[in-house]
Amino acid sequence: MKDIIFKGAGVAIITPFDETGINYAELGRIIDDQIAGGTDAIVIVGTTGESATLSDAEHKEAIAFAVKHVGGRVPVVAGAGSNETAYAVELAKHAAAAGADAILAVTPYYNKCTQNGLVCHYTAIADAVDIPLIVYNVPSRTGVNIKPETYARLAEHPNINAVKEANGDLSSIVRTKKLVGDRLHIYSGNDDQIVPILALGGVGVISVLSNVAPRTVHDICAEYFAGNTAKAAELQIDWSDMVDALFCEVNPIPVKTAMGLMGYRVGNLRLPLTEMESAGLARLKEAMRAHGLLK
Repeated sequence: MKDIIFKGAGVAIITPFDETGINYAELGRIIDDQIAGGTDAIVIVGTTGESATLSDAEHKEAIAFAVKHVGGRVPVVAGAGSNETAYAVELAKHAAAAGADAILAVTPYYNKCTQNGLVCHYTAIADAVDIPLIVYNVPSRTGVNIKPETYARLAEHPNINAVKEANGDLSSIVRTKKLVGDRLHIYSGNDDQIVPILALGGVGVISVLSNVAPRTVHDICAEYFAGNTAKAAELQIDWSDMVDALFCEVNPIPVKTAMGLMGYRVGNLRLPLTEMESAGLARLKEAMRAHGLLK
C-alpha cells in the first residue's frame, strides 16, 4: 500500500490578485486561516487557483511561496498539469525542488489523447520527480476521461499515488476501486460527492467549498472516518445548497466572489473569467446567509 499524501479535506485554494499580480500577503492570510480552520492540505495553483491564467513565473512563484509559508504545518500539493507533457514535467520538477509534498496533474486538455497516451503522459511526469503524483480526472473541462482499466495501469507506477476523481460517475469509481485496490488512493474532486466517495474507499476530498467553510469540510471527512457516517451525511446534505451556489457559474467565479464578500482581498478575475451575473450573485448571497457566512 502506498503512503497517503493527506487524509481528509484539502482546499483547492484561490489565488488573490492585486494590481501588480498575485497578492502574496493576502494569500498568506488565506493559507493561515485555512490551516486554523482545520484544512488538512493546501492545494495551490489548481483550477480554483486560476492556474490557466497565471504566467509561468507566477505559477512557479506561487508554489514556492505556499511551501515556504505553510512551513510543514500541513502537506502542500502543487498544481503541475499541462496539455504539453514537457511543460508538465518542468512544473513537476520545480514543485519537487521547491519542497512540495505532492503534485496534482490534470489530464491533457484540448489536444486530448488516447488512454495509452494518458499512461505515457503520467509516466513521464512520475518518472521525473521523487514526490507522489495525484492524477486529476475532470472530463467536463478537459474532454478526456480516464477509464478504470487505465487507472489499473497507472497504479503500477510507484510514484503515481492517487487520483482526484471529478468524473461524477460513481459506478466508474466502483470499477476503479475493484481494479486498483490500495495501489491508488481516491480523492473526491466534487464537493457534492464527498461522503459517497469516502464510502467507496476514498481517503478525502480536494475541495472548493473548503475555501469558505474549511471546518465543515474537514468535519465531513473526520466524522466519516470516526464511524459517524450519519453525521457526515447530514453535513454533506445540509451544505448542498452552498455547494450548488458555488458552482452556479463556472468555478472559480462564485467561490472567489464569496471570499470577497467574506472580507478577503481577492482582487479581480482574469479574463476570460468575468464577474458574477445578478441571478447567480443573489443565489450565492442567499446560500451564504443561510450558513452564517454573510450577514
